[in-house]
Amino acid sequence: MAQAYSAGLTVTENTILRKERILPLKGEVLVKKGDKVKANDLVAQTFLPGKVIPLKLANKLGVIPSLLPQYMEVQPGDILKKGQILAKTKGFLGMFKSTVRSPIEGELESISQHTGQALLREPKIPIQVKAFIDGIVVDVIEKEGVIIENKSAYVQGIFGLGHEVNGEIKMLISDPGDIIDPKVITDEFKDKIIVTGALLTLDIIKKAQSVGVKGIITAGIEDDDIKKLLGYDIGVAITGHEDIGLTIVVTEGFGKIDMAQKTFNLLKKFEDHQASIHGMTQIRAGVIRPEIIIPLEFDEKELSKVVPKVSTLEIGGMIRIIRQPNFGKIGRITGLPEQLFKVESETKVRILEAELEDGKKVTLPRANVEVIEA
Repeated sequence: MAQAYSAGLTVTENTILRKERILPLKGEVLVKKGDKVKANDLVAQTFLPGKVIPLKLANKLGVIPSLLPQYMEVQPGDILKKGQILAKTKGFLGMFKSTVRSPIEGELESISQHTGQALLREPKIPIQVKAFIDGIVVDVIEKEGVIIENKSAYVQGIFGLGHEVNGEIKMLISDPGDIIDPKVITDEFKDKIIVTGALLTLDIIKKAQSVGVKGIITAGIEDDDIKKLLGYDIGVAITGHEDIGLTIVVTEGFGKIDMAQKTFNLLKKFEDHQASIHGMTQIRAGVIRPEIIIPLEFDEKELSKVVPKVSTLEIGGMIRIIRQPNFGKIGRITGLPEQLFKVESETKVRILEAELEDGKKVTLPRANVEVIEA
């Protein structure tokens, strides 16, 4: 029988992971091949040009533009301090002097003897890329970034919000179906990544924000709470850049959903370990998933070139349903019929048969599931 392919969702206690850490434009790589790095180490940086500020210098001095050079106290390329004298006139008999000072800290970029205008530029804006994960630099892309490899426990979520963060995992639940009371989030969880159970409510998020929690891992979240949190409907946009004070990774789906037992067991096993998480999500072409990465101790000999894997639908394999009804539920494939079946839209599609964790048996289009890779 031909193999069937589907998007994969990985949950594993041990995998070799490779991450590209690339600058948005060319700059400087700060590490070399073979270096061991920690999650918060800088690996590359570049600088964006600062904002240009035009200044009518000749008008302020009361001179004609062609005479500007003889009154200048600084030259193009000079670094400026706010309030520093840019130009001044001698006046007449020591009187009627004019002085122009820099309104910004930055650099004098140019002076025009035709328009009498000076262009000042605000300080360069640094763009820094951190390693994000503990690991070893296996390749350097000149002036662009690096590739880092490590051994990790690894979980892909189904949806997320927020930037890359690092912190210690703390379990606030004792069962995959638990829902916590916001009151249990105290100051002791500042800078931690907390695991909150079957449903993350807006009240829990607000309490975590107020305490200074770095990240939240949850099984489910209500779409309406996301809208209230952000102030807008997220639609099909790419997430992961929201400034909400913390990062959220949803492992199962929307609404109240028990956390998959395998995911719960993994997080419980690695409680108190440092983890790296991000909320970047893109569901359309070029799928991007939020990730939970827990670095493990490794021997350099264990690391090898990562060979891309194609997820396959196989009898006995674990899947997650990604369409309603039964969105977010986990099951095991029991059958892969070859023939095409007609669905409600009158379209003929390939289907699969599966048994869900609660014992319910379902038949659904293969496009409505993703493989959970071990």
